[in-house]
Amino acid sequence: MRRSNLPAELNRFVGRTTEQAALTALLDASRLVTVVGVGGVGKTRLALRAAARAQKRYSDGVRLAELAPLRDPELIEYALVEALDLTDHTPRPPREVLVEHLAERRTLLVVDGFEHLVEDCAPLVRELLEHAPGLTVLAIGRRPLRVMGETVFPLAPLGEEDAMTLLAERAAEAGAPSLAGPGAGAGVGAGAFHGVPTRTGAPARPGTAAARPGVPGGRADGPVPAGGRDAVRELCRRLDGIPLALELAAGRLPLLSVEQMLHRLDDRFRLLTDGARGALPRHQTLRTAIGWSHELCTPEERLLWARLSVFPGPFDLEAVEYVCGGPELPPERILDLLGELLAQSLLTREDTPAGPAYRMLDTVSAYGAEWLAALDDTERMRRRHRDWYMGLATWCELEWFSPRQPEVATLTEAALPHLRAALELCLELPEDAHLAQHLAGTLWFAWVGCGRLSEGRHWLDRALALESGHEEARLKALWVLGYVAVLQGDGTAAVAALHECGERARSSRNALAEAYATHRMGCLALLTDDMPRAEELIGRALDAYRELGELNSNVLMAQIELAMARAFRGDQEGAGALSREVREVCEERGELWARAYALYVLGFLAWTRGAYGEARELLTECVSINDSFRDLVGLVLAIELLALVTVSEGDAAEAAVLQGAAVPVWDTVGVRLFGSEAFDVPRALCERQAEEALGAEAYGAAFRAGQGLSAAEAVERALVAGRNPAVGLPAEESAPRPFRTAGTAAVPGTRKPAGSPTGKGGEAAG
Repeated sequence: MRRSNLPAELNRFVGRTTEQAALTALLDASRLVTVVGVGGVGKTRLALRAAARAQKRYSDGVRLAELAPLRDPELIEYALVEALDLTDHTPRPPREVLVEHLAERRTLLVVDGFEHLVEDCAPLVRELLEHAPGLTVLAIGRRPLRVMGETVFPLAPLGEEDAMTLLAERAAEAGAPSLAGPGAGAGVGAGAFHGVPTRTGAPARPGTAAARPGVPGGRADGPVPAGGRDAVRELCRRLDGIPLALELAAGRLPLLSVEQMLHRLDDRFRLLTDGARGALPRHQTLRTAIGWSHELCTPEERLLWARLSVFPGPFDLEAVEYVCGGPELPPERILDLLGELLAQSLLTREDTPAGPAYRMLDTVSAYGAEWLAALDDTERMRRRHRDWYMGLATWCELEWFSPRQPEVATLTEAALPHLRAALELCLELPEDAHLAQHLAGTLWFAWVGCGRLSEGRHWLDRALALESGHEEARLKALWVLGYVAVLQGDGTAAVAALHECGERARSSRNALAEAYATHRMGCLALLTDDMPRAEELIGRALDAYRELGELNSNVLMAQIELAMARAFRGDQEGAGALSREVREVCEERGELWARAYALYVLGFLAWTRGAYGEARELLTECVSINDSFRDLVGLVLAIELLALVTVSEGDAAEAAVLQGAAVPVWDTVGVRLFGSEAFDVPRALCERQAEEALGAEAYGAAFRAGQGLSAAEAVERALVAGRNPAVGLPAEESAPRPFRTAGTAAVPGTRKPAGSPTGKGGEAAG
């Protein structure tokens, strides 16, 4: 896990020196600090800067959870799980996962944009703080959480000098003229404006030393927007020093002089206050500034602004063209209009792993949403948004079985806020229940292949609680739910879902859905050590897939699962043939996810032959692939088998470390080794050999060292372990007899000695 997921700053942070110091000090004194203030006052920017500066105090990292895109309170816990980079495969409630993960860690959790979910967020924060003494929470919102022990940090607008500096810098970035306007006095350039002398009459152009952030003199310099010092000060005063309002104004300075802006703002203030010139409430000032920016937009820009408000998170150009385009907004105009909104500071652009994306600040988006509602177009735009992301999910499912699989995983992660919004809309509307079932089922690759079993279970359960009247959508959701429940170790729920799927599929003559239900029942048999039944059911499903012409990652996984069942029963040749066939298909199609599991089986078979170098090569590639997809099931299986390879090569200490590193991963995945005796054999054999080589005390110390590794450190350790191995043990002393379904205790190495490092009655890592 990365120690921090804080975003990088895109431009220079201006001012707030006193506030930064005070907030940083509060994080030392209080375990819950809430930064509150009006929208646009800069709460998030200041809090993230303070969090970044405090990183060294938190040995387990600083993590940011953005709650603003959420509408369903039940998703708060999943958002925190995501922020902490947890990949939980268990059926446990995510709240329990959070408590357990944070209990013994020293972490700073930044929670941003909680105000609309405060009734549900506050009790969760309180519970986490009560059970995790090393946790500090930095909350950001427009109101306090009102949790015992909370320290509220009210954030005021910028002071006059900081406000003027911010306006000047942002105006320079927007390309505003740098010469002072009439009435400013001769020679007032950027340097003179900030008390840094410049050559008389010479403007400080953008890019020159006087205009560049970080020049000597203690302040960052930028050109004074046309209008001069007094006019700039008045503009900042009118805007109450609110950073967002100032940035919106700066975005207009390339087109308007400061005097023109003051005149327009003055008209709006008089309108809002019925001619009175008293001080306006700050939230009204911001609304005025946003409304004024809205008035300065062209009709096309206003319409796009309103329509963009349906996006709950960062969005890309293609999505905007589909969702927002139409007769009034031709798709070919969208890019230019986005550029105009970006230039006016109404949008920000960011580079993401999925490519360039745009984001609209919550306050600006809320204003656009009001206009969209006034146009009576909200429902239609939400449906268009949903339809785009349903289409994206369908494309991703198809492309999962292709060389674009890594791209699909990246796109899915980036689109998660939008996919959640699409699912929520489908669940809101009774007539769209079938779409909820279809979408939750289509995203099986995200739930299973990208480490989101728990959230997938949430959506599948909710979708299947509705009667849709569309049998095909329900059948798909049922077998996907059965698959998820199998991997979570929830056999009862898996059997119920798969039995219903099979019965309904037979009644409706849906042979494909029946094949999937049969396949997943076979997978359940595999994980519960019923190898004859696993072979029979998976074999039957594969026959049906071939007859129906079905070929995808699920079909390849069926072949791998059948190979595992055969390997466990001693059919090494049959297991190898199936696994090599899968690897060849994966190479032809560019499929990586199923390939990793084929490599796992081939790695085990190489180890049984004493080909330790070949086994290591196969398994390190397996680890690398599974880590890239966040598939912890495949990852932890490969790490444990690598531990066995390592002890066979003669490095018992490193093997013990790898065994220990697998334990916290299994805690996240669920029941260790699925509770299976067959899957447990490599672990038990490795434990016996490593402990005999090292002695109980040294083995326990190495094991505990492994337990202390983070998931990222465990992966790195697995990838480099054994590159210079000691002389290995003879193959005949290391390789166990073929796995057997029953009586695996007879397999060499399955003894579980007392006094294991975990202190759990001899269950060292299983």
